[in-house]
Amino acid sequence: MFVDKAIIKIKAGNGGDGAVAFHREKFVAAGGPDGGDGGHGGNVVFVADDGENTLSAFRYQRKYTAAHGENGGTNRCSGRRGEDCVIKVPRGTLVYDNETGRLMADISDDTPFIAARGGRGGWGNRHFATATRQVPRFSKPGIPGEQKEIRLELKLLADVGLVGFPNVGKSTLISVVSEAKPQIANYHFTTITPVLGVVRPNAGVSFVMADIPGVIEGASEGVGLGHAFLRHVERCRLLVHVVDVAGSEGRDPLADFDAINTELEKFNPELAARPMIVAGNKCDLATDEQLAAFEDAMRARGYEYFPLMAPIAHGTDALVKRCAALLAQLPPIRRFEAEAEVLPEISAIESRGVNIQNRDGVYFVEAQWLLNILRGINFADDEGLQYFERLLQGTGVIDALRAAGVQEGDIVSLYDLEFEFVN
Repeated sequence: MFVDKAIIKIKAGNGGDGAVAFHREKFVAAGGPDGGDGGHGGNVVFVADDGENTLSAFRYQRKYTAAHGENGGTNRCSGRRGEDCVIKVPRGTLVYDNETGRLMADISDDTPFIAARGGRGGWGNRHFATATRQVPRFSKPGIPGEQKEIRLELKLLADVGLVGFPNVGKSTLISVVSEAKPQIANYHFTTITPVLGVVRPNAGVSFVMADIPGVIEGASEGVGLGHAFLRHVERCRLLVHVVDVAGSEGRDPLADFDAINTELEKFNPELAARPMIVAGNKCDLATDEQLAAFEDAMRARGYEYFPLMAPIAHGTDALVKRCAALLAQLPPIRRFEAEAEVLPEISAIESRGVNIQNRDGVYFVEAQWLLNILRGINFADDEGLQYFERLLQGTGVIDALRAAGVQEGDIVSLYDLEFEFVN
């Protein structure tokens, strides 16, 4: 079954806890703290897999979890890092944050994408030793890993897309010019899933052609197979519009041509401007008058026209060679740009309180709602630092610290951040 949409839940690994330990060795007095750091949690990573062409695997497994980091040990031994959870998806898969609708990544190349980052490991007590605090009996716990609900959408990577009404010969054409083996029969919607084929018109030249089913009049509004497969046309650099020039099913070829173009424009106006070649199929069933009239109409509209008899490969060689020539001049397959994460307005953040603990003068602040926001802040940027300051003020974290007794110069530990408190 061809599946091109899926919703899954992912959870990165938690960081391991730092250790509280003290060095003990014969003839060594007061060896001091030597608790090791916890290991970082594993990430959830998406990678492209050319062996997959559908998202059907995600119908059966919907939860993916990376391994947690191990806790720190004695003798300054750090815990082992958790293993990443690697999720393989077909090339051309778009990864969305399902809660916000933000496009996170387009998995179209070989670059792995980290969708959920593992939590950092907590610090061992050796990090908290100072001249006045020589025996720290506390450590820092590991940070929880990110968890998200992800929506996956597959948009096939193809150079050329075949569009046209059902039963006009798209499947026959792709079976003749490539090694694709679609089901071919003399009834509508024989093809119910997109079919990809590699076309090699000349030595050393090749491109990917896709037979896009389900595009009929009203498809953009849900008629027939609806717009379920229209999204797969969006990446195509060139469209080949296949038309039954003989009108063998009693339809007007020119009206069919206009109807399909209208559906493409309704779905995405950019498709109307996409380069298009017209292939007039079933020429053996048409009269000379029909052939001449349709060709004249296409030429008058500015389209390149190629008459075909696909079952016997008549005219197909010229068509695919022209496709290859045009593709050499066109930009590469479209990639969708990831959308930047937008930080919420301070006034819109619902503060649900924070947990503050004073451990030998270090104030530990914990709050899951706060952690989720901190992960989106770029602390290397001045605007990010200013947002962080407004966040602590506007959500009551500073007031909670003052209520807990924090003083000027005290250390505040906020997950993997540490800073001196300034009034």
